[in-house]
Amino acid sequence: MDEQCRGPITLAYRTLHAELLKFLGKRVDSSADAADLAQDAFTQWLGWAKQERVLQPRAFLFQIARNLLRDHWRRQNSQSSFIDADDMAHDLDALADPQGSSPLDTIEQRQRLQRLAQALDDLSPRRREAFVLHKFDGLSQAEVAERMGISRSMVEKHVASALLHCKQHVEGLSERAEP
Repeated sequence: MDEQCRGPITLAYRTLHAELLKFLGKRVDSSADAADLAQDAFTQWLGWAKQERVLQPRAFLFQIARNLLRDHWRRQNSQSSFIDADDMAHDLDALADPQGSSPLDTIEQRQRLQRLAQALDDLSPRRREAFVLHKFDGLSQAEVAERMGISRSMVEKHVASALLHCKQHVEGLSERAEP
């Protein structure tokens, strides 16, 4: 890579890396994820730098970071959605066919489902609507956004927040209602 491309990126790394790590660290669960995303941001910039010179390095770098965060959150949400959906399906199957379950298992599964129902009741009406339309009715986030008259980004936020709230409530980590 020629020095013209490397110079600005090296300077940006020295001056912006700590700020970028702090920015990412506030938005992800672990410092390791933040460090990986910061590295990915600079890596993407290196790939892009071959095409054109960047006029506003900080703005450019943080836009790359925001895009990477959005992808990170989508991956996190899709992974937790599969886990939560599998857990709920298992509980429902066990209740429908109690033959394979002990009485204690059946009681525990009913309690989990009751906590899930309570968690859904605790959600704000709009958040619950977005969550139910997406997770239970099977609408895409774009379809939910169109139906509710909100942005797709807002649907993502509603669904992610509802998933976290339900997971915490079902696992007994949070017994308080949503603010």
